[in-house]
Amino acid sequence: MINEKEPLLRVRCVEKYYENSAIVTKVLDQISFDVQSGEYISIMGASGSGKTTLLNCISTIDIVSAGHILINGTDVTAMDDNSLADFRRDHLGFVFQDFNLLDTLTLEENIALPLTVRKVVPNEIDARVFSIADRLALGEVLKKFPYEVSGGQKQRCAFARAVICKPDLIMADEPTGSLDSDSARILLEVMSKFNQELHTTILMVTHDVFSASFSDRILFLKDGKIFNEILKGEKKRNQFYCEILDILSALGGERPC
Repeated sequence: MINEKEPLLRVRCVEKYYENSAIVTKVLDQISFDVQSGEYISIMGASGSGKTTLLNCISTIDIVSAGHILINGTDVTAMDDNSLADFRRDHLGFVFQDFNLLDTLTLEENIALPLTVRKVVPNEIDARVFSIADRLALGEVLKKFPYEVSGGQKQRCAFARAVICKPDLIMADEPTGSLDSDSARILLEVMSKFNQELHTTILMVTHDVFSASFSDRILFLKDGKIFNEILKGEKKRNQFYCEILDILSALGGERPC
């Protein structure tokens, strides 16, 4: 973990309510935590615990009902829609369970899209796309369309697109949820390598214990609150895996999803 005076992400007393037919549901209840630059953090919890809602609020996809979220010192909860769109484009990267690739573009074009939007010169786009594709073993399929490649290749493409502009924070929502075990392992090893070698900051929501065991720290949510937090430290991944299982058992024996 990289120690810095000011955390990259500061979540302070965040609450989220949803109202439906005069019924108000509190999904997030006084959530507070920090993320340092270079950390790899997972958020776990049972269905309905609020983990995806929390990620959506941090990613500016959803709006908090109360509290503040600061990314690199900028309070995103105080920004208007236009400013949020620019901030999201310039500072955040996203990896979704269902890939969210554009089917009419090749993998190369999908990866290059954020650079194209930023009007980066073509030669630089090509160099950066080929470089990251090489790191992710995608060089041989760059000219193919999403429907022509495997799920694992699609998700590695989605990860490449998320990191190509070197955002401050990568947010991953169940990134291995649509993958078989081998493809999931390859993706997780790639994410871990980017975190360790390039200090890519990752915040991942997952129900999968194996996926979470790759992270440095795990926040467990229960009923919209932080129930527990554990650090990997010097533990081997199999030891951390067992510790995660123990915490999930303490959550009530529920299968997290």
